[in-house]
Amino acid sequence: MNEKAKDKIPTKPLPLDVRLGLTKAEDVGYPLRWGILGAGEISRQWVHAVRACEGATVAAVAARDSNRAKQFAEKFGIESSFGDYAEMVQSSQVDIVFVGTIPEVQKDHVILAANAGKHVLCEKPFSQNPREAREMYKAADKAKVMAQHGMWTRFFPAVEHARLAIESGIIGDVLMVQADFSAEYTIQAALIAFGSGAPQSMSVTGSSIVLEYEEDRSAILSTPPYPSEFPEVVEFIGSLGRITLEQPAHCPTAITIRVPKKTPSRYMNSNTPAPANRYEYPIPDSVCIPMAFPNQQGFLYEAEAVHRCLAAGLLECPQFTKTDSLRVIDLVAEVQKNPKRQAYLKKLRAKYMSKSPH
Repeated sequence: MNEKAKDKIPTKPLPLDVRLGLTKAEDVGYPLRWGILGAGEISRQWVHAVRACEGATVAAVAARDSNRAKQFAEKFGIESSFGDYAEMVQSSQVDIVFVGTIPEVQKDHVILAANAGKHVLCEKPFSQNPREAREMYKAADKAKVMAQHGMWTRFFPAVEHARLAIESGIIGDVLMVQADFSAEYTIQAALIAFGSGAPQSMSVTGSSIVLEYEEDRSAILSTPPYPSEFPEVVEFIGSLGRITLEQPAHCPTAITIRVPKKTPSRYMNSNTPAPANRYEYPIPDSVCIPMAFPNQQGFLYEAEAVHRCLAAGLLECPQFTKTDSLRVIDLVAEVQKNPKRQAYLKKLRAKYMSKSPH
């Protein structure tokens, strides 16, 4: 990479909300009392992470089973527990609710919290369909509270770095995005490069999605069969270079930027690949989550952004806005109802998931 290009590569980017001047970095200390709605596994991991946020207090937990809520509260030293969701969201000791229940009931729980005047962070997939999502946002808008779709990927420093590198023009015009994982994660990756506007067209096969945008730009997205060994990376391919969100790209701790003197490098420079500039963003060591999902400590980045944004009076985080959320949800719904997709998933379930390992 030539020195001029290297100088353009941003390092250690600020979170988008801070970088845009919308919030202040120190407002991670803005005090918020969290109520946890649902005492399952994702709530357990969220509590471990959010407690590392300077301004956060976990004040209450609710579950359908009051004994389960009480046990959860005792385990984590939470002051209040409830066997009734409505009772918890009405509590004067709660400012914001983390909804960690199953997707089938998340709509009701987000609306319940919003109607009680509480801000909400809802674990993905946020809703089961576009209609539910719009009902949830409508309730939050009416109550003038935050309803944040918990697309935690967008808050990882490596993703913030990728966004800033794209904006800097270091890889030129982004012409293609390649990604593999679930439909929700891969579609949101395309939006980082191409924005939240609707693609001109979308085609779906069993395991792939192709989004076509104006000016011959495209996103080629793979949703590999499960179980399988897939790479799980995201590539932003530009006219001057390439950005890679390294595995696991839905919660990445590393980014690689390649900017050769000429593109394509292998054909313009004696089959020599572009030099790789790799940047590491280790998961925060302030968070310890026993038996965590991969890089789940990164929940902290999302929590800190919520604190900063609410301190500034914002009702959404710019990393993943309501517009972004609805675009992803709309496109995922189109994928799910595609006949080729349905037939493909049916075959996979019959071949792999119906077989007992014993």
